[in-house]
Amino acid sequence: MPRLTSSSQLTRPTVTLTEMLWALTGLLLTIGGTLLKASITDVPWTWTPQTVPLHFLGVSYQIGAVLLVGCLGGKNAAVISQIAYLLLGLAGFEIFNDGGGIHYFSKPSFGYLLGFIPGAWLCGYLAFKTPPRPESLAFSCFCGLFVIHLTGIFYLFLSYGLKWANADSLSLWDALKTYSLTPLPGQFAVVCAVTVLAFVMRRLMFY
Repeated sequence: MPRLTSSSQLTRPTVTLTEMLWALTGLLLTIGGTLLKASITDVPWTWTPQTVPLHFLGVSYQIGAVLLVGCLGGKNAAVISQIAYLLLGLAGFEIFNDGGGIHYFSKPSFGYLLGFIPGAWLCGYLAFKTPPRPESLAFSCFCGLFVIHLTGIFYLFLSYGLKWANADSLSLWDALKTYSLTPLPGQFAVVCAVTVLAFVMRRLMFY
């Protein structure tokens, strides 16, 4: 006689080995992306034998890594990778922009790190709702980026309002400009690069 299963068992979420591998990849990419500055170069015919001119975009590849794992690994892998990233950073590993540790809760920018979790989930969810096309992947990435900023801005207002953020050197408006307005052009460029890379890799891996 077959064993009866409850509805809770039937709906219990499962994580596959492939998703766990993508989650590990996403964690490593996010750590590496935090340390790597996003830059662009001039057109090839302006290069010299000695140097290739690079122009810093004012951001790292951190958010790009968050969105890339969503586009390639899906929502489960993306969320697991970002939860692991936050836990490692809060545990004291210096993998955030300014180090790590539990004191990061009091930083005005911490909300943007928290936003990696819902942003990665939304990007991964949308990226697999339709066949991989550049426009659909770009939409997924921009939606994820929007959620990251929305979470960060909400945390800014909450932390400044309740006065738990260490905001001695920045006013609320200056914090909004520093963490949301100023990085946007560079982040848009990173999203475009992620879109192209994700599209090519999804086509190469036939999924």
